[in-house]
This record gives sequence, C-alpha cells and structure tokens, in this order.
Amino acid sequence: MKALSRPTIVCVLAWVLLLSLPLLLIGGLAISWSGQMGGLSGRIADSEDQLSRFRRMIGTLPELRAELEQVRSNESFKAFYFNAPTAALAGAELQRQVQDIVTAANGRLISTQILPGPPEESPPRVRVRTQIQGSTETLLDVLYNLEQARPFLFVDQVSVRSSARPQQPAADPRGRAIRRPPVNPAGELTIRLDIFGFTLGGDT
Repeated sequence: MKALSRPTIVCVLAWVLLLSLPLLLIGGLAISWSGQMGGLSGRIADSEDQLSRFRRMIGTLPELRAELEQVRSNESFKAFYFNAPTAALAGAELQRQVQDIVTAANGRLISTQILPGPPEESPPRVRVRTQIQGSTETLLDVLYNLEQARPFLFVDQVSVRSSARPQQPAADPRGRAIRRPPVNPAGELTIRLDIFGFTLGGDT
C-alpha cells in the first residue's frame, strides 16, 4: 500500500477541520439552547406555582371579608375599639379619656396633641402625644389605668424627666451669691406619653 504524501495528509486534515467547524458550531448552539430552555422551563414552573398560590389566596378573600364583617358586627369586639365615625372624633374621645385618667391619678395634663396614624391601616389607629406633670405614683397610676382601659389603649413611647436638681451652695468660692433656678418642692416628674388605640370608623 502506497503511503500518503505529506501534502495529501495536510489537505485531508484541512478538510476534516473545515467539515468539523459547522458540527462544533451546531453542537455549541444546541447546548446553549438546551440550557436556556431548561432555565425557561424552571421559570415557567415557578410562575405557575406562584399563580396557583395567588389563586388560592384570591379564593379565600370572600371568606376573610365575611369574617371581618362578622368581627365588625360583633358587639363584644366593639368594646375594644373606639366606635366613632371618623378617626378625628376617635382622637378627641381618646384625648378626653386620657384627661380623665390623668385627673384620677392626681396628675396635671400640660398638653395633648393628636398624631397621624399609619396610612392604609385597618382598623385605623388613633394616637395622641400627651405631657403630664406628677409624682412617681401618678406615673404608675396612669400606666396602670391605661392598661385597664376600654377601649384598649397602648403606650408607644415614654419619656420621663425629673424636675429635681442637685443641692447647690449658697455662694461660690469667691463669696458671691449664686442665682438658683426656682425649686419645685414636690420633686415632680414631667412625663411624655405617646398613646394609641384603634377605631372602627372609616374616614379620617
């Protein structure tokens, strides 16, 4: 058998490589397409699963609405909410209730301010910020009465400052008199409370 010459071998190899390039290109495209199709199939499966969950959630909406309406119409639950047509009227009722609680605790209501509640909240929240002066017993009584109050009341923030001041000498070391601030003989506390409750009313 006659051996192939070197130019012939080179020519054959060149043809083999030339014919192999389309096959390699097609194979690469097939692998890439297969990977993309696999990823797309996974995303489709995830989307179908999410769609199924959303459909189940939507299916429960009528039941949830019926339960909410039942709760709203239940008189025993209404005792825990401010039954006012608007959040503004509920805030005024909350202010009156806080004033009664502070007065019963022998405290002084310095100021009270209605604060806006979180938007799109159901049931709506009514909040007031109040400043009180009184003793430690006043603070304890106010907190206790807030806990026992109906409708339900909650304390969001508490800030307490004491009006007592450290003992100061009558004169400085050079013999000059020291001007002292007014003394509060009762040693009262200045208390700031953020108090909130919920209302069954709709519009603000």
